[in-house]
Amino acid sequence: MDEKFQRSRREAFQVLIAAAAGLSFASSPVTAQTLGRSNQLVAYLTRSGNTRVVAEALSRNVGADLFEIRTAEPYPVDYEAHVDLAQRQRDAEATPRLAEGVLDMARYETVFLGFPIWGGALPAPIRTFVATHDLAGKILVPFITHGGYGTGSAPETLAAIAADAQILEPFIQECDAERDTLRQISTWLADIDQEL
Repeated sequence: MDEKFQRSRREAFQVLIAAAAGLSFASSPVTAQTLGRSNQLVAYLTRSGNTRVVAEALSRNVGADLFEIRTAEPYPVDYEAHVDLAQRQRDAEATPRLAEGVLDMARYETVFLGFPIWGGALPAPIRTFVATHDLAGKILVPFITHGGYGTGSAPETLAAIAADAQILEPFIQECDAERDTLRQISTWLADIDQEL
């Protein structure tokens, strides 16, 4: 391994540790003037906003460019409809079309790639992102959010589809569990049903 890679890898680990501890490595937050000048990218997919919070913190901490991964056809807003579509895409190993891609991926040495766990697996839009962007030789730093069921098969799938990247240990954060909230709402409504 060359010295440049070792240095970048060390810096990426330091950033993850700093982000988890709420520390800052950047001298100032990312602004419109610094966007497009970094050799680090934070690319993320979010549904409820939890992954966005982590992505923005990482971007601020390292002065990295920020890119939201969005599909050309938006996912349903309704949680259950979203889960159903995500599961069908997972089972089909689908690669839904993205709304846009990163224009100059070649200049990024490190890519922080963030996503929630959908149906115990890597979300289909992340599969598309990896398939449509050349990550060969790059340092790939996953950051993963989940609702209490862990990372499922996502780390293994990412390792398989981004085999040409140097993948570092992921940052993993349990966030609000929408399914539990919906279940609690249903139970509560059943309890008060006779009073309505």
